[in-house]
Amino acid sequence: MSRTRVLTHARVRATVVAALLASLAACSSSGSPSAPDGKVKPSAADRPVTVTVTPTGEGVPAGEPVKVTAAGGRLTSVAVTDAEGHRLAGKVAADGRSWVSDRKAVPGAAYAVTAATRTEAGTAGTTKASFTTAPADQVNKVDWRPGAAATVGVAQPISLVFDNPVQNRAEVEKQLRITTSNDTEGSWGWIRDWSGRDRVDWRPKAYWKPGTKVTLNADLNGTDSGAGGGWFVRDYTTTFTIGARQIVKVDLDRHQLRLLRDGETVRRIPVSGGTPGGDKRSWRGTAVLMAKEGTINMNSETVGLGDAYDKMVDYSMRLTWSGMYAHAAPWNARYFGNANHSSGCIGMSDANAAWFYGQVRPGDPFEITGKDTKGVVEPGNGFGAWNLSWTEWQQKSALR
Repeated sequence: MSRTRVLTHARVRATVVAALLASLAACSSSGSPSAPDGKVKPSAADRPVTVTVTPTGEGVPAGEPVKVTAAGGRLTSVAVTDAEGHRLAGKVAADGRSWVSDRKAVPGAAYAVTAATRTEAGTAGTTKASFTTAPADQVNKVDWRPGAAATVGVAQPISLVFDNPVQNRAEVEKQLRITTSNDTEGSWGWIRDWSGRDRVDWRPKAYWKPGTKVTLNADLNGTDSGAGGGWFVRDYTTTFTIGARQIVKVDLDRHQLRLLRDGETVRRIPVSGGTPGGDKRSWRGTAVLMAKEGTINMNSETVGLGDAYDKMVDYSMRLTWSGMYAHAAPWNARYFGNANHSSGCIGMSDANAAWFYGQVRPGDPFEITGKDTKGVVEPGNGFGAWNLSWTEWQQKSALR
């Protein structure tokens, strides 16, 4: 009887041990659970990273940054290039989950995206994608001053005139970056150009410091002007230098012009300004020398003064778009230093005009005073921004 009990207990122990061994074998698999087909599934930590790229597709709207996101892992690098090999810069976020381009996708371009990834378990991978943007249905272009490598006077603004209207002014202004060698304070201001087109100028708070190096980077490619304006399809850049501090003081009451350089009077010149009492009066305020045009034809009909004159004029220096110049006026010699008797320009002798023409440069301010004038030069009539206070000028920024 006792022998039977021993055998029975032995059988029970054997059965329990076998069951435990089977259970342990099932829990100690080195791979993932088996799929129905018998293949081993990857663990959750080692599944491929899911990468999403926006925009996606063909002919998508331009004007948005490219975004790349990762799920189930991290981005280690992202490259976005167009068909010409130009690359959209950007940076992977600190958590590795996203990347956004610094610049926007431009119209009419094809982009290839390559995203390098790493799973939670450390396995590296690569995802590729592509998309194209719709071409621009209308293009906006820019005319800008001053030109590259120019040396200009201390009152020279940076001026951009647009072919088409700009409704998205804040968005455009965000793409305009001014860099100076001495951190000059300044502001953009939106105005209407004399031609009737939209325009944005950047002027310093005060006249430039001589020797300042200035660079404009207008990263406009891919920016939408708004309704009726179209897309910008290129960037613009210009670099220039500020020359000597020259200021031209024009006193129309005393019929005299003074050229000051670094605060010292270089020469006094007798002049004759616009005839008082009518449309021939000169403008007052600060006008900036726009260009030295040499010998040109001046026709009074082009400025609304009938047939008062039509002649070739030497040493012509443009001060406004409306037609005010400083120039040689030998036919008016008897009035120099005595009376204002011109059609609005500042006239002087041939000899003085030749000398003066050789001294001044575009960007030099002409500070004009006089009791009987037809008003202050408007900001868009040449470079008249200096006739606004600093506060007034700042209010013309679209970002204020």
